[in-house]
Amino acid sequence: MTGNETAPNPSSELSHSRDSRLSRRRLFGLTSAGVALAGAGVAVGTAARSPSGSPSGDAATSAVAFHGEHQTGIITPAQDRVHFVALDVVTTDRTQVVDLLKTWTRAAERMTAGAEMTGIGALGGNPDAPPEDNGEALGLPPSQLTLTLGLGGSLFDGRFGLADRKPAALADLPHFQADMLDPARCGGDLCIQACANDPQVAVHAIRHLVRLGIGATAVRWSQLGFGRTSSTSTSQATPRNLFGFKDGTNNIKAEDSEALRQFVWVPQGEEPGWLAGGSYLVVRRISMRIERWDRTSLNEQEATIGRVKGSGAPLGKQGEFDVADFTLPGGDKGGPLIGDDAHIRLASAQANGEIRFLRRGYNFVDGTNGNGHLDAGLFFLAYMRDPQRQYVPVQRVLSRSDRMREYIDHTGSALFAIPPGVRPGGFWADTLFT
Repeated sequence: MTGNETAPNPSSELSHSRDSRLSRRRLFGLTSAGVALAGAGVAVGTAARSPSGSPSGDAATSAVAFHGEHQTGIITPAQDRVHFVALDVVTTDRTQVVDLLKTWTRAAERMTAGAEMTGIGALGGNPDAPPEDNGEALGLPPSQLTLTLGLGGSLFDGRFGLADRKPAALADLPHFQADMLDPARCGGDLCIQACANDPQVAVHAIRHLVRLGIGATAVRWSQLGFGRTSSTSTSQATPRNLFGFKDGTNNIKAEDSEALRQFVWVPQGEEPGWLAGGSYLVVRRISMRIERWDRTSLNEQEATIGRVKGSGAPLGKQGEFDVADFTLPGGDKGGPLIGDDAHIRLASAQANGEIRFLRRGYNFVDGTNGNGHLDAGLFFLAYMRDPQRQYVPVQRVLSRSDRMREYIDHTGSALFAIPPGVRPGGFWADTLFT
């Protein structure tokens, strides 16, 4: 593994003046060295950590540089909140789409650095006209905001002359056994993922990017999430999901450059060339049957997952990061201690030809489901080099045999190609459109 790289801590102070007419807060000083380091997703600022492994103090509120080889929001240490939106393109004018991507990029550069969406902002324009930025984030720090753009397979349907540039790996995901997908929560021509440590900063960013897209794009569906369910850096502790178990113990980490090369980034020389340095994003909305789980014994919960609830250790082991031994006896009816249908067995790299991908999911609670139960669960986000060879075979096994099927339903699904990072002066997906 490579070590943690952090950019220098900027010395400039945040401005909290609410009557500033040029920005909602003073920009952090981004030196060229800081930009180079943070371009791969490392936050600007000293990475102070709380006991839980989440960033604290200045690190939690600092800026993440927008430009780099890869888009941020993939291996960036996972922030606490997400606002995700999928959009349909409602214009057939390719030039309008390209212009929007350029406009979005300029706004994203500003907002991730801590500025308002435009230089005029909420207070600097004509008071008799709508403000260019509605100001709900005035006075708030950047909060490690990252913005990540994805392209859905439907964008390549011929409207924009892109049909011959569609990646083979962007083929629709198959219908998996026991899927209960709601079409209103599936698909999309485009997606934008906003992650931040302040939910208002993330919501502000999506709100205004959607606003900029009026006339060219329309919201198809969106999802708010809280409490990350995976760690993407060795500096972070493993979080817990709404079932109360540590989640993502064996996730790929930002410091593991070899695993990222092998399982996350699309390499140079692999078709299509415009996607080199990019990735793919699988999105699944997984509803949890919270009330049923809450009536389940601790022994049954641990047998379902294959881990000890308290420590997160595999059954039969002592530490969370101990390697699971799937041969240990002691299970039901003389079977192995970690049963053949236990979640960690079926999802493990050992059981799937050493397949791995980088998870970046979040919890969600969206009120009730209309039947007197919580509408809650896991907003599953996973980045990978080839979803057809990585996600699809693993999910086929889980959908067929996972003991956890009794407690979850997959209700939403989407797949997006994630273009490489933006170079200074470039724009989102410029490798595709130029």
